[in-house]
Amino acid sequence: MVRNFQICAVFCYVAGAFALSPPGGSHGGQHQPPAPPGQNHGGEPQGHEWQPAGPFDSRSPCPGLNALANHGWLPRSGRDISYEDIQYAAANAYNFAPDTYHPAFLIANETFKLSTTGSSLTINLRDLTKHDAIEADGSQSRNDIYFGDNLHYDATVFSKVAADLKLDDYSDNENHVTVQSAAKALAARQVEAKRVNPTFNASATQIQGSFGTTALYLATLWDFDAKAAPKAWVKAFFEEERIAYREGYTAPQVKTLDWVGEMNIAVINATV
Repeated sequence: MVRNFQICAVFCYVAGAFALSPPGGSHGGQHQPPAPPGQNHGGEPQGHEWQPAGPFDSRSPCPGLNALANHGWLPRSGRDISYEDIQYAAANAYNFAPDTYHPAFLIANETFKLSTTGSSLTINLRDLTKHDAIEADGSQSRNDIYFGDNLHYDATVFSKVAADLKLDDYSDNENHVTVQSAAKALAARQVEAKRVNPTFNASATQIQGSFGTTALYLATLWDFDAKAAPKAWVKAFFEEERIAYREGYTAPQVKTLDWVGEMNIAVINATV
């Protein structure tokens, strides 16, 4: 079933589950998306305006989950989060099919027993930080645990990824992150992490799962018309852990588990 992945990626979107098990071919757009909530003047849904995490809020190494909490789709505290909370947030903010996350939630709480809430039915976002369980060396937005902090966004680490993605180049032909450019940036980050970290220990399985990590952010921010992810959306997602409503973010099609798996296969194919 679900195997050989980086658990952070799987917990967010179960993308790495398909690294060794190709999906059956279902696509997004087969269901009606949830009705959009009212928008405020800044383009953000009313009641879901972005707020950065406070000093006592729980956050994870995963920008996708953190953005959901920063917008109040998940509890802003990041604590005592249930599967139903994630199901609701993922459907309404990212337009993922309601059943997308159930296997990953079970794996995080029952297989790895990561929860520190006192209940196997809930989790704190910070619980996903445990090295080599849900987090591995070579993150594109976090430093390796060897350097002391594998939880928080690291601007130095991401600056090199952003340069490879050309996030600040908005010329006519350079407005989007493609599968190919995302795969190239991922490969470069892995090479750099291995070079600078003398204790780099990401296994072949975890490196395989990193394809899912890239697939998940592409799937989340995908523009179906452009067949790529707008750079402005990617920049806000990583650098501020913010959903780019102000930059025009929309999720026009429901994205199924199978479709996310196909994105994962595309990233793998782009790295070989």
